[in-house]
Amino acid sequence: MDFKLSDEQLMIQAAAHDFARDEIAPIAAAHDQSGEFPRETIAMMGELGLMGIQVPEAYGGSELDTVAYALAMIEISAADASHGTIMSVNNSLYCNGILTHGTEEQKQQFVRPIASGEAIGAYALTEPQSGSDAANMRTRAVLSEDGSHYVINGKKSWITSGPVADYVVLFAMTDPEQGARGVSAFLIDTKRDGFSCGKTEPKLGIRASATCEIEFENYQCPVENRLGDEGQGFKIAMGVLDAGRIGIASQAVGIARAAYEASVQYAQERKAFGRAIGEFQMTQAKIADMKSRIDAAWLLTMRAAWAKDQAKKTGARYTLEGSVAKLYASETAMWVAYQAVQIHGGMGYSKELPVERYFRDAKITEIYEGTSEVQRMLISRLETGLR
Repeated sequence: MDFKLSDEQLMIQAAAHDFARDEIAPIAAAHDQSGEFPRETIAMMGELGLMGIQVPEAYGGSELDTVAYALAMIEISAADASHGTIMSVNNSLYCNGILTHGTEEQKQQFVRPIASGEAIGAYALTEPQSGSDAANMRTRAVLSEDGSHYVINGKKSWITSGPVADYVVLFAMTDPEQGARGVSAFLIDTKRDGFSCGKTEPKLGIRASATCEIEFENYQCPVENRLGDEGQGFKIAMGVLDAGRIGIASQAVGIARAAYEASVQYAQERKAFGRAIGEFQMTQAKIADMKSRIDAAWLLTMRAAWAKDQAKKTGARYTLEGSVAKLYASETAMWVAYQAVQIHGGMGYSKELPVERYFRDAKITEIYEGTSEVQRMLISRLETGLR
């Protein structure tokens, strides 16, 4: 197996690393404290091509592969998980579905401004009463009598970038009697009448990544803005989540790496009983286990990214690889961040250092794009064939 990265992959990794170090890291703590959306740096990321890494150049993107995207996500997330979340939604959840299922006109209208960083995209699947059970949604889309538009009513929750989104990929019921097979997907222009934002969520972590409820009240969506055919929405949503899990796995690796690097430095510098704490065996054991788990998570994430790229050629699914990577990387991030706080002692509990932010940010990676419990269920079903 060849683990060598291509020149293009190394280039985007280096560009993301330098940008994260120079532009994101200095502002991360302030944005975490204020919860302010980092518009300026997100726009700069768009100019660098980071908001549409896998998007073809014809639609304003960088036209690189999934491995390049994962490498860049790791670098951005190591500086600030909030920036990583925004980048992940734009790339994996928003653009991916439209590129796969959209018409040429939809790609030009809804992908180009997102990939270039001129606009922000969002993905609306979750509702107050349906998270992992996405088929149990209540948002309705009813075709008008003349067939020109759908009238949409309902509420979505936990929508990343919702308060600032220009466009949204929305999932709504067009035929409730069909259950999951009655879900359809729509491309929403948030400037049209009938769209509004509800409460902004007061989150534990990724606080600079704006998250809110969004509401639809007799919103009229032109029929040409339906994504795919009626009834294809659930299939589109699940396919998009396969890609999204690779983004979250990459984010988790980035958070874990940041917590690990801070711990190594602290173990070298902090003295106790006249010795660096890194000389004590229990600290050494933590460092060794952190390093081993991060390397394993990185390899699983790269395998999933590679599998997605291969799927473009073969048509195969990469659900298993994505779920395994997301499950292991997210739990690694949480475990490594916990150990980092422990190594830092009292200072790990203080906002004077970023370790407590890594700890708070790591938790969400075990929840969104499918909880760890859902990933274990998916992996088991795929391996055993049992429901």
